[in-house]
Amino acid sequence: MIFKAVGEGRPYPEHRLSSRDWASVPPRQVRLDQLITTKAGLDLNSLLAEDSTFYGDLFPHVVQWRGQLYLEDGLHRALRAALHQRLVLHARVLDLDENGSR
Repeated sequence: MIFKAVGEGRPYPEHRLSSRDWASVPPRQVRLDQLITTKAGLDLNSLLAEDSTFYGDLFPHVVQWRGQLYLEDGLHRALRAALHQRLVLHARVLDLDENGSR
């Protein structure tokens, strides 16, 4: 098993973080098997492209809500980590349990 579950959509409240706001969230290690995806589909061309992680944030975006960790952005990075047999990855984790919805 790679992820805890494969979801479709974001079950947590809107947080309204911009890319700049996400950059201020410090990355930390997250176990892949604790993540619930928010996208059920995957584009293999993006996964296998050499520059697929060139644009955007270096770290995936994860939202913690009601004790669960939701992978909001960075599915391709998480799958690449799994393909390299890594159990954890570094991600920016926004804790909505602690901060409430923004």
